[in-house]
Amino acid sequence: MIVEENTISTERIYEGVIINLRRDEVTVKDGRTSYREIVEHNGGVAVAALTSDGRMPMVRQFRKSAEAAMLEVPAGKTEQGETDLCAVAARELKEETGYTAGRLEYLMAFYTSIGYSTEKLHLYLATDLTPGETDFDENEAIDNYAYSPDELLEMIANGEIQDAKTIIAIQAVKLRQLAGTLQPRP
Repeated sequence: MIVEENTISTERIYEGVIINLRRDEVTVKDGRTSYREIVEHNGGVAVAALTSDGRMPMVRQFRKSAEAAMLEVPAGKTEQGETDLCAVAARELKEETGYTAGRLEYLMAFYTSIGYSTEKLHLYLATDLTPGETDFDENEAIDNYAYSPDELLEMIANGEIQDAKTIIAIQAVKLRQLAGTLQPRP
């Protein structure tokens, strides 16, 4: 039986630029109380882009939390008050890869780590790509690559790709290809 947890009190532990941290006292089954630590995040977008030759543009950048350079799909957070997620996806794709999408299609939303974070990402499929210049944020150092979805699936299987949003994006593209609902345009 699922029991909804009701919040009794909330304590703000930390307020930052990207995240906030709060501690909620909640009711659990049998009326007892427990605590939940929640990371608050505005959320963002991830972009599964596909070039006309069937390759997915990817970015590699150092991620301090993993202490490693990670291969990822282009992505970025929404700023406070931003509501046009398609525009955020277009912006992040252009900034990180240089590509402009002729078509952006909403695929899905997912929580990145539902056990403790409010971060929700919205995944877009970008096609009809036009190459251009990147426009990285001043604190970003990004290398660009492009791989076929099959190559990327192999990299997932080999443990070379460990980022959840990237794994979801690659699998979404591959599933659409297998279903015949996604073909690269000449």
